[in-house]
Amino acid sequence: MRQEFKIPFSPPDITQEEIDAVAETLRSGWITTGPKTKQFEYRIAEYCGTKKSACLGSATAALELTLRVLGIGPGDEVITSAYTYTASASVIAHVGAKIVLVDTAKDSFHMNYEALADAVSEKTKAVIPVDIAGVMCDYDKIFQIVNEKKSRFHAANEMQERIGRVAVVADAAHSFGAEYKGRKSGSVADFTCFSFHAVKNLTTGEGGAVTWREIPQIDDNELYKQYMLLSLHGQSKDALAKTTAGGWEYDILCPAYKYNMTDICASIGLAQLDRYGALLDKRREVIGYYDRALSQLPVTMLRHFTPEYTSSGHLYLMRLDGKSEQERNAFIRRMSEAGIATNVHYKPLPMHTAYRNMGFDIKDFPNAYEMYENEVTLPLHTLLDDMQVKYVTNSILKIWRENWR
Repeated sequence: MRQEFKIPFSPPDITQEEIDAVAETLRSGWITTGPKTKQFEYRIAEYCGTKKSACLGSATAALELTLRVLGIGPGDEVITSAYTYTASASVIAHVGAKIVLVDTAKDSFHMNYEALADAVSEKTKAVIPVDIAGVMCDYDKIFQIVNEKKSRFHAANEMQERIGRVAVVADAAHSFGAEYKGRKSGSVADFTCFSFHAVKNLTTGEGGAVTWREIPQIDDNELYKQYMLLSLHGQSKDALAKTTAGGWEYDILCPAYKYNMTDICASIGLAQLDRYGALLDKRREVIGYYDRALSQLPVTMLRHFTPEYTSSGHLYLMRLDGKSEQERNAFIRRMSEAGIATNVHYKPLPMHTAYRNMGFDIKDFPNAYEMYENEVTLPLHTLLDDMQVKYVTNSILKIWRENWR
């Protein structure tokens, strides 16, 4: 196939606004965690409709520290989906708890909620639903399940007692800006963990954040302080607080971690947030074009917009109906030959060496495998112009005609 374009999969959308914001931060003399990070935290909470947010080094850091804030560790179980990136599950191992994977529902990228209900045991302390591609999970169903299983829940500390059931910790790495039944991602689950990695809709280069709903008799400011403590070595003061007159002295309250966000990263995020409405609109426009142009083919696309939910449009997931893993891989090669970068989201966790070594077998997750074997993720980003989007769809139509007509 003659190559007409070179279309990357997901480049960051960086404008002069972000460059100026970073330059301003560099000139300020404050480049690590400081005033810009605090401002970004305020803006995230405001955007999501929560009282507080905590900015961290990644969504992985947000997930891990949330499990630690909940007091989850050895002897506990945490449930997540087999159809996700490793971070959703690796954080469970980080805190010493047992990873419990559940299959997806038939023909769905989201976890099977019946399997979730069956997996809840007396040792279960949290469930990590995955908002894949920007589409939020069915949180009404998830909360129904964890509330119905209250009698099996045994709290081990005050935080768990106040929640009074299995905690819902959303892996919302893909869903910043998405909505579920009119509620923004960040305000729906008990805790919501976002990613601002370079490929995400809103980027800080590297970074993440966590928001949370109000928990009865738990002070939001104290909860925020716990995240700050854990993210900066257990140090009683951050660098900004230590700059006050005579404020050099600090204490180490626990041997904690280094998961903080810097002001350089936060300044990028603040500029991105100012533009975020337009960025979401562009993604919706590209999704609409793909949906219309590919409707004539025997493919199944993830629905991003329904009366019940509005996606953040992070990824465009397409299944080649009736095609095998080998045929899918051949399709990806043909797209690459045409200059179009594609991807696969995701190779289920039980197919990876680390999880096979833990005893997981993909044969126990047939629905996840079926979703994976013919899935292709198309380029979806805000730097695509109309000609490029048309070229992507025309290339798909051409490959189909030449190979599977």
